[in-house]
Amino acid sequence: MAIVVPRSKRGFTLIELLTTMAVLALLATIGFGQYRNSQIKARDAQRKADLGNLARMLEMYYNDHEAYPVASSGRIGGTNWGEEFSTDEVIYMKVLPKDPLDPESQYCYESDGSYFVLYAALENDNDPDYQTGYQCNGQDYTYFITSPNFRPTPQP
Repeated sequence: MAIVVPRSKRGFTLIELLTTMAVLALLATIGFGQYRNSQIKARDAQRKADLGNLARMLEMYYNDHEAYPVASSGRIGGTNWGEEFSTDEVIYMKVLPKDPLDPESQYCYESDGSYFVLYAALENDNDPDYQTGYQCNGQDYTYFITSPNFRPTPQP
């Protein structure tokens, strides 16, 4: 004698499985997109914080020396990014920060001693601080912080 299983107990139909897979794929796509956006925003926030910390460090240097360190190839006083910035008597910053996404694509510093400009390249072009047309050391940048006495002009 054969056991008859009611139709409602046989399992899922192909249409139900495909629909479920499509819904899961859609949710995964939305989730990965949001994750990527949050990563970009976090890196941009880190860039802004790094430049803010550098600006405070430069103001401390200015208070001690009555001038900002002179720029050398986009670096602060010739010090490489990722190294300590100090004088004989004072350590101003233990490690000059590097870009969070690409350590080879560094921040840029301009100064003749009377002013400074710090540049970074933001990823999120919807950020309210994102600006185009600024160059430093031959590279394009989209965000900057300056000393109180200076404002850079965009390059065409």
